[in-house]
Amino acid sequence: MIETPTGRETAVLVHIEFRSAAFSEDRDEFIQLVASAGITTLSIVSCNKNEPNPRFFIGTGKLAEVRQAVEQHRPDVVIFNHSISPAQARNLEKELGCRVIDRVELILDIFAQRARSHEGKLQVELAQLQNLSTRLIRGWTHLERQKGGIGLRGPGETQLETDRRLIARRIKTIKARLDKVRSHRKQSAKKRKRSELPVLSFVGYTNAGKSTLFNSLTGAGVYVADQLFATLDPTARRLEIAPGIRVILTDTVGFIRHIPHDLIEAFHATLEETRTADLLLHVIDVNDNQRYEHIEQVNDVIRQIGAADVPQLEIYNKIDKCDQSARMECDSTGMPQRIWLSARTGAGVDLLVSAIRRFAAMRSQRRRMYLPPSAGKLRAHLFDIGAVYNECQDGKGGWIMEVDMEESRLQRLCADSSVEADQVADIPARILRSA
Repeated sequence: MIETPTGRETAVLVHIEFRSAAFSEDRDEFIQLVASAGITTLSIVSCNKNEPNPRFFIGTGKLAEVRQAVEQHRPDVVIFNHSISPAQARNLEKELGCRVIDRVELILDIFAQRARSHEGKLQVELAQLQNLSTRLIRGWTHLERQKGGIGLRGPGETQLETDRRLIARRIKTIKARLDKVRSHRKQSAKKRKRSELPVLSFVGYTNAGKSTLFNSLTGAGVYVADQLFATLDPTARRLEIAPGIRVILTDTVGFIRHIPHDLIEAFHATLEETRTADLLLHVIDVNDNQRYEHIEQVNDVIRQIGAADVPQLEIYNKIDKCDQSARMECDSTGMPQRIWLSARTGAGVDLLVSAIRRFAAMRSQRRRMYLPPSAGKLRAHLFDIGAVYNECQDGKGGWIMEVDMEESRLQRLCADSSVEADQVADIPARILRSA
């Protein structure tokens, strides 16, 4: 894996305000990213520009200003708040005499620091190598000659070609390992499906408070910090929202504008949790001045990973920092659409639990059925999981019950209780009322 320096590095930042949304990035978010990477900012060079310069990304006048800042502060690195091409990075390094990285490499560095699980480290390394493979031309011009010396000249392999070959081999190895991880994850997903428990996945812009809310609901103790990408590795916990009613909550990596394509590809296994969820809990920082843009950017990533059809519940977090009150907003059918709460203080969290309870109840099918006297074990199990809504005896030792239960889960419970499924017959509601 590409090593990340342990010491605190220093940097000169370059931020350009473009008129085109295709190139523009947020300045404050850039500063937060740099701080999250543990880098000390020495100077920020900013300007307005219509479009990038094809050679240096910035104009020659602004290049001179960056060079002056480098000579004055002697930073370890110059960081651009934009995606720059390998050729532009090479030209900038030659002119500045300093290492130059862009926004994508900065995010990759943060991910490298945050990854804790084996899977997360593999995903980060894959993204780093895929990004590096396109940038090997930078800093390798002195190796652009054939190997060997006298008597060994000829059609050999350049050092650059060797590096590309080694990187390609490593990428292939990592992908093979990730395929095994994904296979294991699919098996876990199948087990969750067999358990018939609804899977609810937290999504949202980075630093919106997903992990704080996840901890508030589950007590999982996931790492929380006021920084971007505090959470990288996914976490899943089972939550009992009412007696016998359980759901699975998953916490995932936060999204960000213009998320690098390599990251989406590398973290596809992790993001699979989002795509296969039954409900997305979209956490939004209510105090974010750009929250509507960030909502759209999160939804754009959701579309990219194929989760656009998964229903969403919007959660407006951090109301303790503004004058908003805890409340729930529902649609015309009474289903919750938006919840206003504070994960830090707990205000409104009970409303979220109530909304999750409604969603879980909506998934269940209210059915009325007859249980023969031999189905006592099944009856006890139905009571244990809180599925029984009403019950009466039929006078012959059997029971007429009204339960909230999906067909597939009922079939499985019958098998576990050694009861033939055709013995558990659905009956009309009028029979239950007359009984």
